[in-house]
Amino acid sequence: MKFRTALAGCLVSATVPMLALAVELPDPGPGQHLLYQPDQMSWQDGPASLPAGSRFVVLEGNPAEPGIFTLRLLLPDGYRVPLHSHPGVERVTVLSGIFYLGMDDSQAKENAQRLPAGSYTAMPPAMRHYAIAEGETVVQLTSVGPWEVNYVNPADDPRQ
Repeated sequence: MKFRTALAGCLVSATVPMLALAVELPDPGPGQHLLYQPDQMSWQDGPASLPAGSRFVVLEGNPAEPGIFTLRLLLPDGYRVPLHSHPGVERVTVLSGIFYLGMDDSQAKENAQRLPAGSYTAMPPAMRHYAIAEGETVVQLTSVGPWEVNYVNPADDPRQ
């Protein structure tokens, strides 16, 4: 009897954290099947929180609302995003071109990590970073909204 009680206690102890984890997952997935061919993506200028010259398309979710979202950014050669941070985790996959990611105050390309097509990075909330595109570059960004870009130097914010 003691063995059964101990086993039941172990099962409950192991199950409770798993149940808590399942309850805390904020992403139930899309409400419908999403499928985009490249020629079906509706690119637009912006977003306003980034310097002029980029284009983007939202693939899933809404960056302005709570919940997971995925978007693609098309960055022209030499495009720069000054030192900034985000309140949530930012996951970036480089689809084409070369994406430089730096974390120091110099904001210099030579101090940044070179990320060629196929690279992936996941940055924790509030991590200060800057980005530079070499060649036309497309990155895919996934995060949890509402998405914010908080510039270290307020003068760098294109919304000002």
